[in-house]
Order: sequence, then structure tokens, then C-alpha cells
Amino acid sequence: MSDLLLSEDRDRVRTLTLNRPDQLNAFSQALYVALDEALREADADPEVAVVLLTGSGRAFSAGTDLVEMKETAAGADDGAAHGFIGLVDSLAAFSKPLVVAVNGLGLGIGVTLLGFADLVLASTAARFKTPFTTLGVAPEAASSFLFPRLIGRQNAAWMLMSGEWFSAEEAHEMGLVWRVTSPEELLATAWDHAATLAARPISSLVAVKETMTASLRPGIEAARELENAKFAELLGGPANIEALVAFAEGREPDFTRLPPGV
Repeated sequence: MSDLLLSEDRDRVRTLTLNRPDQLNAFSQALYVALDEALREADADPEVAVVLLTGSGRAFSAGTDLVEMKETAAGADDGAAHGFIGLVDSLAAFSKPLVVAVNGLGLGIGVTLLGFADLVLASTAARFKTPFTTLGVAPEAASSFLFPRLIGRQNAAWMLMSGEWFSAEEAHEMGLVWRVTSPEELLATAWDHAATLAARPISSLVAVKETMTASLRPGIEAARELENAKFAELLGGPANIEALVAFAEGREPDFTRLPPGV
């Protein structure tokens, strides 16, 4: 396993740890590919019953690496979306229980991947943000479909449209998070729940998950297709460029100076 993604097996639970702590575990293309491949391998491994996903350091994941996003917006890497799409493909297809332990900051894909989790536990230090409108882009990872069903339409609208921060407690109240623990207890608590599931028959776990998710698959596919089209349409547009330039300059973006309707 790459140093970008740590892997440990114990009692049929495979723990995967995002490991770019100095970059707040932001997803480079290499990390997207590493997690995509790791999920596919775990799904195919008959010795793995449950995957537990967490992050190293003070962040779960700060989302997509904005340096790479700026290069993509400028046309420097036409294949940059491949890693992201592959990861979401794997999340959508993952047949076994996926438990996520959110240890700290979660932004962008660090939040939207929770729509594919079966159990989400969060530290009291966790905070959540989906910065799509503050980056001038569209939602991702079928969050426009999954989040209204997971946390309610109005909570989803505020989360996806406002770009505001949510605390672990607020995320718990909405239903995005199942349990909140102290930072010191998070990983042990999450692992205990994962191990409880892992003691059950894998075939039964897979059957339960399939019956719960099968009816959602057409909606997920339709949402992803529309989201990807809208994201591609907005990436590199005036609002996105203003957001990325503002990020590089260390200031807040000013969207009020953009042309009408943008």
C-alpha cells in the first residue's frame, strides 16, 4: 500500500488511513487512485468483511487538492478527473459495510463520500463543509441525490448551497453522523463497531447492504451524470477562476464583481 494510504488488517476489519497530514489529507490524483484501488481490493478479498476509513493528523480530508484543481481549470491536466470518478465508482459499487471515522476537518469529497458510508462516527473536533458555491462549481459524488435523503432536503440545501461550516454535533443532529465521541475514543469506538459487524457472515452483510442500496442506484447514476456535466461546465469559468485566484492570494473571493447571472 502507498504511503499516501495506510492499511491494517485485524479480525476481518481493514482499516484504511488517508495519510497526507501536512496537506490535511487533501486528495491528490495519486490519493484518489490509491483509495479507489484499495476499496476494490478489499471488496474482492474474502478475508475482509468491513472497511474502516479514517485520516491521519488533524484532518479527515480537506477535499480535492486545490493546486491540482487550478491546473485542471487551466487545462494543464485533461485527465485529472479520472481519479475522482474512479473513487466514486468504487464507493458506489462497494458491497461490504463501510465505516468512516471522521477525526477532524472534512471538506468537499471529505464530506460527500459520507453519503456512501454505512456508519459514520465523528470526533468532537470534526467540522464539515461542502465548498461548492464558494469554489464556483457544482456538487459531486451524487451528494445532490443522497444528502436530501440522508439529512433532509432543507439541511441538504443549506449544506450544499451555503458553503458554511457544520460542527460534529450539528452533523449528528441532521443525521450525517451516527455517533460523536471524544477525539481520544474515536478510532477505538469506530473499530469496535466495525469488528461487531465483521463477526457476522460476510454473505449476509453483503445481502443486507444490497437490499438497502439497490433502489438508490438509478438515482445515484443520474445524479452523478448531471453533477459531472454541471461541474465540467463551471470548472474554469469566471466564478471558479475568481475562487482559485482568491485562494492563491490568501483572500476571500468576491463574486459580486462577476458578470450578471454568473
